[in-house]
Amino acid sequence: MAFGVSHASAVAYTDDAWRDRAAGRGPARYLLAFQDGAAVGIVAHVPNARQALELIAMWVAPPLRGTPVASQLVAAVQAYAVANGYPRVLLGVAPDNARAAALYQKQGFTFLPEWETLESHPHIQLQKMEWTPK
Repeated sequence: MAFGVSHASAVAYTDDAWRDRAAGRGPARYLLAFQDGAAVGIVAHVPNARQALELIAMWVAPPLRGTPVASQLVAAVQAYAVANGYPRVLLGVAPDNARAAALYQKQGFTFLPEWETLESHPHIQLQKMEWTPK
């Protein structure tokens, strides 16, 4: 659920599309967090049609949840938004994912009265959150 893409959508990507994603070509950007040479977290962002930056994927290795890794990944997206002139960062969070919502709120995100369906799990509704630079 961290990435929200359905299996059907992922299978439809061509090999070239996967290579482009892995090489950082295209609109989405993926940032990895490393500890002792091992990848321990990832965050991704992509611009949307409304001139905002969307945080579209977030994952931290279970043993490192609750450490600064997640907040550092989110902060990197926020810094990218500021450096590139995006007026806000948006994301969706499942209402039962209180830990993630608390992390985003600590990073300055607020809930919006907007909901969207998670593509990979249509029974899950995500509430939108927004961060704007001060």
